[in-house]
Amino acid sequence: MKKVIFLVLFFIVGFIHAQKETRSGEGLKDTLLFGSKRGVDFQEEKITVTDYKIISIDRDTTYLDTSLTIQKEYRYNYLRKDNFELLPFSNLGQTYNALAYTFRNENSMPLMGARSKHYNYMSVNDISYYHVPTPTTDLFFKTAMEQGQLLDAFVTLNTSRQLNFSIAYKGLRSLGKYQHILSSTGNFRFTANYLSKNNKYNLRLHFVGQDILNQENGGISNRSQFESGDPEFTNRARMDVYFQDAENMLRGIRYFVDQEYNLLRSKDSVRNTALRFGHRFVYETKYFDFKQQSANEYFGEAYTPQISDRARLQTMNNKFYIDAELPYLGKTTINASANYYNYYFNTIRIDQQGVIPNGLRDTELSLGAQWNKKIGNLSIQAQANQAIIGSMGGTQFFGNLLYRINDRNRFIAGVHATSQMPNFNFLLYHSDYKAYNWYNRNQFNKENRQGFQAELKSEDIFNASMELTNINNYTYFGVQPVIDDESVQVAPGQYSKSIQYLKLKINREFKLGKFALDNTIMYQKVGQEDPILNVPEFVTRNTLYFTDYLFKKAMYLQTGVTLNYFTEFYANSYNPLLGEFSVQNSEKIGNYPRLDFFINARVRQTRIYLKAEHFNSSYTGYNYYTAPNYPYRDFMVRFGVVWNFFS
Repeated sequence: MKKVIFLVLFFIVGFIHAQKETRSGEGLKDTLLFGSKRGVDFQEEKITVTDYKIISIDRDTTYLDTSLTIQKEYRYNYLRKDNFELLPFSNLGQTYNALAYTFRNENSMPLMGARSKHYNYMSVNDISYYHVPTPTTDLFFKTAMEQGQLLDAFVTLNTSRQLNFSIAYKGLRSLGKYQHILSSTGNFRFTANYLSKNNKYNLRLHFVGQDILNQENGGISNRSQFESGDPEFTNRARMDVYFQDAENMLRGIRYFVDQEYNLLRSKDSVRNTALRFGHRFVYETKYFDFKQQSANEYFGEAYTPQISDRARLQTMNNKFYIDAELPYLGKTTINASANYYNYYFNTIRIDQQGVIPNGLRDTELSLGAQWNKKIGNLSIQAQANQAIIGSMGGTQFFGNLLYRINDRNRFIAGVHATSQMPNFNFLLYHSDYKAYNWYNRNQFNKENRQGFQAELKSEDIFNASMELTNINNYTYFGVQPVIDDESVQVAPGQYSKSIQYLKLKINREFKLGKFALDNTIMYQKVGQEDPILNVPEFVTRNTLYFTDYLFKKAMYLQTGVTLNYFTEFYANSYNPLLGEFSVQNSEKIGNYPRLDFFINARVRQTRIYLKAEHFNSSYTGYNYYTAPNYPYRDFMVRFGVVWNFFS
């Protein structure tokens, strides 16, 4: 560890000297200190951070941020998101167990399934579009667990004021500490964003290709090897696992085209009037594989000696809409959508009930409307969608209210009600393992969810949020009664009674001089007659850290300790055959602290990260699990950087 810290400090000091030499040269022009600069097809002008625009799918605009904050520390991970509500498995690139849920579902159709494989799968809403005055690069690097690295490289540029392109690739390879848990993933993204000179026509498109491969070992088969703390097994590769010849993969390709034409636009900014016509096209193909060289009794009896399961899904969505924006009436959108789906297997199964069909396919039509209105500091949004042809989709309603108290405080409230069929793998599945074949299309009903959420975002007091959800016909995977000690079988089920789920979360940071204490606490409560939806009652994250400028303010330092903790609960079991988690009520996990020590630094547009993860693991007891039979991560030191270029 001393060698690692020495190398990091050597790199930091050397980099600082390099930056100091740059300050007196021409390199200053390519930084976010922003002087006068000439970009492609831009006149000589003053460039600021607000010129580097990031545009969401809903056309909300944010700006590039190269600062170093505690939120950046929380987001410096494989997902590049704050994973407070998730519990990662031991190897980078594996799945996560959920510590909390959000039941606000904005998907109008059922999803494929294999949800444990989708944490790193980028959806339409995860893709952003850009407008930048100069070519911009973002490089993300982080060391992996064993024999591998994580790299996310992104480049965007405007060829003119009207046209922007971006290209990015996120790749990971990590062997992991235990036997047979290699992770190898890739996410390729390409986007284009065009806005005509008269601002009437906007075209956005993207292509995304993704593959997420994981070797699967089924967890450790002899738990005493882990829990005893025997020095012989501190090398985790010596531990016994359930199998060494299985793997699963999720692969997907998506084409997205969104175009909008503004037929009428008022030049009066006070009395805004607009009439827009739009069309959105999304075509996506996915498949989920589970392969095993030899059938294993862990999953029960098999039809074949070698396992090769593949579920496929093709979807195509065409959405046409009209936007009308009038003074005093707000913005009204009316849309019509055609959703084609083809979920299928290249096999036919016959069981005691008869033939299990090999696919579900249809085209469904739906109508929708949305209304937005701003009255002073109050913003109102309402949205509704209704399937008119087809049986998979259903009804959706969302209502939101935002009140800006002042520049530092705002209050948000919302309601939602949805009704639609469960994901496709609950309804139909084929496998070479006999117990994993089912057809529930006519047995399962639509899931109904009604919820209320409220949030206070305050720089003066604290941040707080509340979600209250009622669920009927909750659909889940459950572990079947144990036949013997060597077999674990999972099947879908639908809970006929209602479930009420409450989630309260509060965040507050206290500062004293150069020290700060950031606290996030979450409380959850589930009302149900049977233990179907299981979550920890309390989850907390507390970070004590110190910040200061060093080397004549050439470097900004951030260092501290983070404590993560959650109370015991019946955590869901992981099933690699389905790529899903299943409900179990025989074993609790939790009630163990996780301590991380970090040293981060910012030198101009570069953020440098060094972390000693779970450094208390060896002296607080070997009882830390992510899921039954899957231990959490041991102590290790990891290093990485995020580097931005502007040229």
